[in-house]
Amino acid sequence: MSPPAQPELFAFLHIDLNSFFASVEQQLHPEYRNKPTGVVPTMADTTSLIAASYEAKALGIKTGTRVSEAKRICPDIILVNGDHSTYAEYSHKIVAAVERVCPVAHTPSIDEMVCQLLGRERNPPAARQISLAIKQAIKDDVGETLRCSVGMAPNRYLAKIASDMQKPDGLIGLLPSQLPNSIAHLALRDLPGIGARTEVRLNAKGIRTMPDLLALDRTAMHALFDSVWGDRMYHWLRGNDTGDDGAPVPSELQKSLGHSHVLAPEHRSPEGAWAVAHKLLHKAAMRLRMEKFFSGSLAVTIKYSLSREQSMHAEKVKKHLSGITQTGWGMEARFRPCQDTLSLLEALQGCWKQSPAGPENQKPFFVGITLRNLIPEADMQTSLFEEPGNRNQLSATMDKLNLKYGHTTLHFAGMLPARDSAPTRIAFTQIPVQYGHEYM
Repeated sequence: MSPPAQPELFAFLHIDLNSFFASVEQQLHPEYRNKPTGVVPTMADTTSLIAASYEAKALGIKTGTRVSEAKRICPDIILVNGDHSTYAEYSHKIVAAVERVCPVAHTPSIDEMVCQLLGRERNPPAARQISLAIKQAIKDDVGETLRCSVGMAPNRYLAKIASDMQKPDGLIGLLPSQLPNSIAHLALRDLPGIGARTEVRLNAKGIRTMPDLLALDRTAMHALFDSVWGDRMYHWLRGNDTGDDGAPVPSELQKSLGHSHVLAPEHRSPEGAWAVAHKLLHKAAMRLRMEKFFSGSLAVTIKYSLSREQSMHAEKVKKHLSGITQTGWGMEARFRPCQDTLSLLEALQGCWKQSPAGPENQKPFFVGITLRNLIPEADMQTSLFEEPGNRNQLSATMDKLNLKYGHTTLHFAGMLPARDSAPTRIAFTQIPVQYGHEYM
């Protein structure tokens, strides 16, 4: 007996901003409009684009393209050093514009929003009108260069897929009666959750195309992924509701926080890397206190660029996304839980003293600092001993001044050479939080 037919309704809208960072730059700078534009983390030919305008994409330049290659393809490309605080501000403006039309239920990343439809909103004509109104609200409230693609579907997973099917400025709906045929033409990598490694694993099991995947029943799908993820995907791809609609499962407690940075050419030395690491720790420690955590360990990661000759003799050689041949080093220090900058800086110094100093470790180009084993302030027991040197009070005073006048107004001297480097960067899955006047 076949299951009853599903009602022809849309339950979710997925809004995906098109070439978001580049579009913001074109909104701020009218002279960039209709011209190939790329956003970079730092002005260096060895780095890669973190965003490309659609004029650049039309030439084959995309996110992840190395700057030197982008210049070869288009010598006149406009390159902009990303201002991530501005992008965070625009993201919040766009959420406000969307909510003028329909409440935002989720923000999966800085350039994505999800709306859940209720009642008559779920009827396809009404859902389409809401989607068009969202597009117009973004244009009216935020800027004419900010275009988005909207996917309409019975569940969140399919809505995300639909939002990627037509760019830029797309509007695609996937009704239950059209499934799964309407997605059979997609590549496996078009499915959220299937990256390069998963695709290789699926290929090894004989699944090379979407028709191969869609031909599996639920039991075979579970076996393919060896987890409940396979069961969920089986239902999602057919328009069913599994209860979580593809939403990530939230962890009960945040496990870590930190910052990383690809070094500008002027900081690609042991001394420059240390100054940048010092600033990254300054930012992480301030966030730790703002988010009301203590940390029980600190991890530091350094990546070093290698010459062709060095790469022939070095162990564990890899290639960075920017194309740099690299080797790396990392270390973690554990200590009594704390949240003051000075104690964390001492832990960082202890790790840094043990970093390698060989000839292949003289050109660092990447530094990452992560605070781990986080404990909420409310769970910390009061110490029997007074904090040495009133370190917590010192950090609280620094925070007060930095929140009022800017995050680097008051800092320890070691970060002075890199005071203006390592600005806030955005992971696409995390929107920076505003503390004081700035984002972090």
